Amino acid sequence: MMDKNLTIEVAELFPRQGEWTEEAYFSLPDTNRIVELSDGRLIMAPMPTYRHQETVARLFEALRSFAKKRDCGWVVLAPYPVRLWEGKIREPDIIFVLKENKWKLHEKYCDVPDLVVEVISPGTEKVDKEEKFKEYEKAGVKEYWICDPDKKEVFVYYLEEGKYKLFGHFKREDKLRSKLLKGLEIDLNEIFYEG
Repeated sequence: MMDKNLTIEVAELFPRQGEWTEEAYFSLPDTNRIVELSDGRLIMAPMPTYRHQETVARLFEALRSFAKKRDCGWVVLAPYPVRLWEGKIREPDIIFVLKENKWKLHEKYCDVPDLVVEVISPGTEKVDKEEKFKEYEKAGVKEYWICDPDKKEVFVYYLEEGKYKLFGHFKREDKLRSKLLKGLEIDLNEIFYEG
C-alpha cells in the first residue's frame, strides 16, 4: 500500500498547475504517456485505443515509405515533443520534417514541423479539431491532417497567408493527397482496413 504522506512529498517536488516552465517540463522523467505543456499546465492525453494506434502505425508506415523513396524528410512518431512557441509544447501523433528543415529536429524536441498528423480518439476530438487546429495554424505548421478512424476520413489543411484552408476531405475509398508532399498518394482502404 502506498504511503499517502510520501505521495504528497513527491508531488510537492514539482510545480503547481499553471506554474510549469519548459525547463521543468524537460526535466520530467521519461514516460510512455503523452504529456504536453500549455499555459504553464501539464496536460495528459487519454490512453489511446487499439484502433487509434493501428491507424497511426499505418499512416506512419505510408509517410515513412514515401519519405525514404523520395529522400525528402523525416517522419517521427509520438511521444516526441513539438515546441510550437515558448511555453507551448504538444506531442502530435506523427510529424513530418522536410529535408531542408532537419535543423528543427533536436534530441529532446522538435521546433515547428512542416506537417502534423493527429488521429482522433473519443477523448481528443475537440482538442484536435479546435485547440490544436488554432495552435498549429498560429505556429506556422504548413500542413495539418485530422484523421478520424471511426468515420474513416481524413481532413487535410494547408497554411495559406497564415490561415488553414481545406485542401481535401478524403474518405476510405479515396487516395489521400498532400499539397506539401507532391506526389504522395495514400490508399485509405489500406489505412482503414479492419481485417
